Amino acid sequence: MKLKRFEDLECWQVAREYVRYLYQLAKKNPFCKDLCLAGQITGAGISTMNNIAEGWASQSNLEFIKFLKYSRRSSAESQNCLYIAIDQKYITKDEFNKRYDMADRCIQAVDGFLRYLRKQQQA
Repeated sequence: MKLKRFEDLECWQVAREYVRYLYQLAKKNPFCKDLCLAGQITGAGISTMNNIAEGWASQSNLEFIKFLKYSRRSSAESQNCLYIAIDQKYITKDEFNKRYDMADRCIQAVDGFLRYLRKQQQA
């Protein structure tokens, strides 16, 4: 499949799904009352998606790789926020595990695309 838009990227699609679930969590009581954490976790999710799109628009593999690394970091940031949420009893262990695993899927998808871009540079 030829990639024509950033929306065609699997890593962006996985990140979009992840952000949707982060917002579901952040809207629940009592999570939604912790404006700092709710904003931080959704912001990290948004950053995951945004950096993929921004890297795509850079039109340079070197720049794209840089932005994919930022995206990866943002996924890890959201995972850290999940620890805070479970420690504060805003989410259940099951919710934590599902969202943490989704963040891992984002990271794996980004890593896969990073490998692809690095191979393209070597060719």
